[in-house]
Amino acid sequence: MNMRVSILQMDIVWENKQANLCLLRQKLEMLKGQTDIIILPETFSTGFSMETALLAEPNNGMTISTLQSWSSEFNIALIGSHIACECLQNQTGNVRSQYYNRAFFVTPDGDTYYYDKYHLFRMGNETKYFSPGKDRPIIHYHGWNILLLICYDLRFPVWSRNRNNEYDMVVYVANWPATRRRVWDVMLQARAMENSSYLCGVNRIGMDGNNLFYNGGSAIYSPKGELLANVADNVDGVATATLSLNELKSFREKFPVWKDADSFTLL
Repeated sequence: MNMRVSILQMDIVWENKQANLCLLRQKLEMLKGQTDIIILPETFSTGFSMETALLAEPNNGMTISTLQSWSSEFNIALIGSHIACECLQNQTGNVRSQYYNRAFFVTPDGDTYYYDKYHLFRMGNETKYFSPGKDRPIIHYHGWNILLLICYDLRFPVWSRNRNNEYDMVVYVANWPATRRRVWDVMLQARAMENSSYLCGVNRIGMDGNNLFYNGGSAIYSPKGELLANVADNVDGVATATLSLNELKSFREKFPVWKDADSFTLL
């Protein structure tokens, strides 16, 4: 089974949800009928902001509700992350908000799946404003098994380890600054090869509200580490590749490195 996957590299308008959603709407209109999945950068609607109390939304908030409507309208699944919140009540009855860098997978069928970023980027103070996730769900979609991960997760190969081929494609959405770009490039390719999986990495471009510069590097790799599609540096654009589940299974049968992998338990 084939899947057309598009990586959308964009300059994110700082802390402006309406502007970023408007930009996304324009892209969806151009890509209707040309792809099955569109992948957006990390915190696509706000940028990598620590203003959690101001920007966070619940799962039924404006951002996810809008994406659900557009996914159905354009018949395209949408992947990315946004700043999410949940209200928690303690034993004394007090209610407090907890914030997450939450990846989403919105399908045209009306299903929405989530992954909360596990490795928070302490050097950017993410650990002070967000709570880490606890689970690493595998999403099942049209015969494919897909793992969603976020930015800093890329540096921790154990977290993405593909035990017994439990996933066919791993997605990294990111706000990865240009100063560390080489790490992004090398690790994306390595994760594809070491996990015998398709890999999609989507980064942003431009300058954010913290004066950090991003130059992109969004790419799709094959299980062999071959570059299948990419967006040029510093370009607001889209690249699409058609991924083959049959080719992936054939490669895993011919080169079954996964059978000799070390066994361990993550959680």
